[in-house]
Amino acid sequence: MHIIDLSREIHHRAPAHPSHPPVVVTVWNDHSEVKRAGNTEFTSKSLSISMSDHSCTHVDAPVHFNPAPDAPSIDEVPLENFYTEAICLDLGADVPDRYEATVDDMEAALKLSGEEIKPGDTVMIHMGIHNRLFGSSRYVHEFPGLSVPAVHWLADKGIGMFGVETVSPAPEGEPNYLAHIACAERDITHMECLMNLDKLVGKGRFRFAGFPLKIKGGTASPIRAVAIFEE
Repeated sequence: MHIIDLSREIHHRAPAHPSHPPVVVTVWNDHSEVKRAGNTEFTSKSLSISMSDHSCTHVDAPVHFNPAPDAPSIDEVPLENFYTEAICLDLGADVPDRYEATVDDMEAALKLSGEEIKPGDTVMIHMGIHNRLFGSSRYVHEFPGLSVPAVHWLADKGIGMFGVETVSPAPEGEPNYLAHIACAERDITHMECLMNLDKLVGKGRFRFAGFPLKIKGGTASPIRAVAIFEE
């Protein structure tokens, strides 16, 4: 078995979508403080972490953009949704900034993969964004993504969710919010801030796992997303 980690590190001031609060990591206590319990002396270290439920590599819950009273929060989404078969569509490593991938782009990438999208699949979208933009301001402002018709194309295929390398599924501004609304309307969701999708290109089908934290009422959750290849 070979596992590819698709998750970004959670660290202090990790790049985040401008509409969400920053990740703040501080030391709560460390080994400089000697503690005592009875006759035993010891040291320990722990961190304090403050962040949005949409921080770093995460998955959105339906309730994020679906105003319906019965829209599920992240703790209400079945765990089976986060352990699925998956494929990666390669749209190329040099997709222009702010580009909105079309249905034709998606069809071409699917044909190139030699695979088919099955009901319930997780579909990763590789655009080379992490390797090209991460660490710069362009990563959170100038990134490309999917057009609304491309989101509907994925939904028409019966997917469970899709994953992108960016902080949003579509370019910043109105396209991003329209893509989120389309996901809500079609009852699919997506992951954001993935990495290492280039390592999935040309590898065929794999098993995806990325379980959310059990956040009561959560609109999203950080996940440890991985691709599993049986060898």
